[in-house]
Amino acid sequence: MESSDIINQAMQQAVGVIHAVEQACSRFDRDSELTRLIESPVGTQVPVSPILFQSVHFACEVAKWTNGVFDPTIAATMEQMGFVHHYLTGEAVWSKKSADEEATFRDIELDETNQTICLHRPLHMDLGAVAKGLAVDLAVTELANYSFPGFVVDAGGDVYAAGTSVDGEPWKVDIRHPVHRETTIRSLLVQDSAVCTSGSYERKSPTDSNSHHIVNAHDKRSADSFLSLTAIGPYTMMTDAFSTAAFLYPPQQALHLLEEVGLEGMMIAQDLQIKVTSGLEGNIYE
Repeated sequence: MESSDIINQAMQQAVGVIHAVEQACSRFDRDSELTRLIESPVGTQVPVSPILFQSVHFACEVAKWTNGVFDPTIAATMEQMGFVHHYLTGEAVWSKKSADEEATFRDIELDETNQTICLHRPLHMDLGAVAKGLAVDLAVTELANYSFPGFVVDAGGDVYAAGTSVDGEPWKVDIRHPVHRETTIRSLLVQDSAVCTSGSYERKSPTDSNSHHIVNAHDKRSADSFLSLTAIGPYTMMTDAFSTAAFLYPPQQALHLLEEVGLEGMMIAQDLQIKVTSGLEGNIYE
């Protein structure tokens, strides 16, 4: 097989698993597996695919770790804030069922043995902080079956850099300036690592320009400690989820959270002051 054919085959397989994750986990697809789960009768044990089960399970684990500051059931609040449009089509997709305002991740029961999920209250879920990372990880797994010396999977805010670049050196990943968005504020050199950035500038509420899509589940408000937070770790799903979770905390607690789970990070405050985890000092460049 020609090298171009091998590359095309690898890319098709990687894109295929990304599409599979979207079909399972998107709240903006009326026919997605997540939508069917949300619309199922309360108290029903619903069999689900490994992709959806893993996504919901990990989202709930992060929710437990943060004592519910991060919570996938924040989707109902996000709908109220106007985050209802599909990122590709622009179509507004509203949930058909009303959510219980008191519902949290604790109302989600996961049965690992039978691969089922049971919702104990009417609720909505947003899995964006875990599903995109999972999609990247699965794409990386597909591409790793080939003898590429290096490759990058870029899912817009979630990047995994495997192996080395064409010059045999680690990959250079640029971090966008949160105010002057056409410029770079810092750069990282990474190898076999995920780099995930959460930013308040990326998605603003259509109903309130001062609000954005990263919402604290305790007070139902957009987090305001940072303009941007970047996490670096071995797996994209974990790195993306905890970059989002850390964004919800004050600066020192955010640093502690990332270091507690074994991730490195860079945080840009509202005044553009930059803080980094101890392991990243000396490994970040202007």
